[in-house]
Amino acid sequence: MQKNLTPNMTRRVAREKDTVSKMITLYCHARHGSDGALCTDCAALRDYALDRIDRCMFQPDKPACGRCPVHCYQPEMRARIREVMRYAGPRMLFRHPIAAAHHLAHTISKPSEKVRRVADIRLSRE
Repeated sequence: MQKNLTPNMTRRVAREKDTVSKMITLYCHARHGSDGALCTDCAALRDYALDRIDRCMFQPDKPACGRCPVHCYQPEMRARIREVMRYAGPRMLFRHPIAAAHHLAHTISKPSEKVRRVADIRLSRE
């Protein structure tokens, strides 16, 4: 579903996929004691998260998932990825500082016009 992506945007999406994969790997190794490969549950979560990134309706100006007005994760998967992020987020600063800095910058960046429009529509419905 990647439409009209510039090389810079493609890099950003690839970096986001890499970061979420690193976070899930950190979590799995620490919590499930896996060596090398991910356990089946974490591998399924990683595949699901990467698929959600690919299918994001806001491509090419996709916001960080935590700041997105549309929550496309199923409730169970959303709870699992939150648990991973809570564990791995602080540890990313020491294990993968560049990825953590890019993720932080992406998280605090101003959302695109399309994202703001959807967020405004959702707020007006509440």
